Formats: sequence, structure tokens, C-alpha cells
Amino acid sequence: MQGNTFMRNFRGHRQWRTCCTLTTAFLSAVALAGCAADEEEGVSKPSIPEVKALHDALPQSVRDAGVLRFAGDSHPPFRSVAADGAVTGIDTDLQEALGQVLGVRTEIKIVNNLPAALQGMLSGRYNGFNGPVQASVERERQFDTITWMTSRTSYVVPRTGKAGISSAADLCGKQVAVVKSSIVEGQLEKLSQFCTEQGRPAAEPIGLDDTNATLLAAQSGRADAAGMTQAAAIDVTESQSDKYEYVTQTEEQGATTDNLALLVPKEGGLGPVLQKAFQKLVDNGEYRRVMEHWGLKDVMVDQPVLNIASKES
Repeated sequence: MQGNTFMRNFRGHRQWRTCCTLTTAFLSAVALAGCAADEEEGVSKPSIPEVKALHDALPQSVRDAGVLRFAGDSHPPFRSVAADGAVTGIDTDLQEALGQVLGVRTEIKIVNNLPAALQGMLSGRYNGFNGPVQASVERERQFDTITWMTSRTSYVVPRTGKAGISSAADLCGKQVAVVKSSIVEGQLEKLSQFCTEQGRPAAEPIGLDDTNATLLAAQSGRADAAGMTQAAAIDVTESQSDKYEYVTQTEEQGATTDNLALLVPKEGGLGPVLQKAFQKLVDNGEYRRVMEHWGLKDVMVDQPVLNIASKES
């Protein structure tokens, strides 16, 4: 099982998870005020100045509304949804910071799955979706992608399971729950190819709507493991270490380092503006602060890249 610096980094910052209760419409003023728990620990979120040139470059519809609307499924640590609908996670922190740079507030709407987020953006209901979703040439035909982190695919395994899974190779012939149309689904296909090349049966995917559903499938015994990004696997195993552990797919097993991106529709020209706003967060240190806050220093990028897949093809 994985016991690396990534996990140790995460442990030191986990107490920040519930420091604020955020509604689904979280205003820039929340960041300015800070959260009480942070203040008690002597830590406060910085106030980030608006960049007027970037505000003026926003699509007219966004400037008129004064808000950027994001879609997101339930996927800790990107988005954790409380019983009252409050959302915390990486998304809330990064989107709030982007809103301050752009001089607008930000909202997040929880949707069921990736297809719902993509269709919602194309229909104009949402301005963006922060994944985790991979930047790909196919997606970049309809969306601008802003790569802001990398990831590996991992598989969460119940400690009480009888499947005998101590490495990703042990998933050959096993049932693995994955989010439909996700990065992980594609990586599981590569793992299955590795299995068959070794003369072993392929892993059997069980496609579900979100990460919580995949975890429930593994917990109930419907699946032997739940596939998810490494960041999500660390979140699950750190918060429920008595119940779960995880294994990570290796390059030998077909794994690649994925470029995870913020997606926005190409129409309207929002993508280049958000990329420049993200760059401001890198330049002023807020990006690093948020990533370290959530224990994700090991998957940071040097700079946010617009449409990386098309550039690399």
C-alpha cells in the first residue's frame, strides 16, 4: 500500500477541511472575512486584489451577471457535500480565489456526473467544470482546458475485503467500480490490457455516477475496489484509515500521468481569461497555498496551461 510523502503532506493539512461552512453560492466576501477556525489557529486566507483588465476581458454575460457558475459532482477532496448542501474542498478555495482576481462571485451546483456537467456547460447553465477531468484532444474540440494539476489513478480497497489486493496487478479478474466517462475508466482499460498481456483475465468495470457511488459499491461488496484519482484515494484512506487502503497503478500496468484541467466552453472566450487569472494565483502564491493546504504539493504544475492536449498532439 502507498505510504509516501504525498500522504504525509496531506495529514498535516486535513484539519482545514471543515474550517468554514460554505453555501453553494460562496461570495468573495467570505474569503475577505476569513474563517473562524483559521483565525483561531493564527492562519487566515489572504485577500486577493481584483485585476481590472481581466474583469474587463470577461464575456459580457458574465460581467452582467457578476457571477461565474461552476458545475461539480460529489468528489472529495475536490468537492465534499455536507447534509445541508454546504460544499467544501479544493474547488471552493480555488474558485473563490479566481473570483477575487476577476472581480465576480462564484457559485457551484452539484450535478450527478461528468456528462451532466459537460451538457450543462454546452447548454449555457454553467460556465465551467473543474473535474477531476483529463485534458484531451477530443474534449478540446468543444472546451478550452486549463491544466492545473497532474494525477495518477489509484484503487481504494476495503480492509475487510477478501479479494487479496495488495497491488494494482491484483485487480486482474476483479470487479472495479469507476465513474462513467472518467479518467479512471480509461486507465482501468489500460490495466485490463496489461492483465490480458500477462495471460490473466481483464478487470471488470462497474460504471457509476460519482465517486461516492463507487466507494459504496466497494464497501457493500458489489465491487472489489473503487477506482479514483490519487488525490481522492488519499482523502478517503486518510479520513477512514480503519476501513480502507489503496494501491496505485504503475506505468508498467499502463498508467500515465494525467493532466487534470478546468473545462470551459470555447464559445464566449472565457478560457483564456481564466487561464490568465489562474496564472495570477501562481504568481502571487495563492495556488501553492491552496495546494499545500490540501496536501497536493506533489501534483502541482509550474504554470496553468491552456489546451495542453492540442499542443502536445
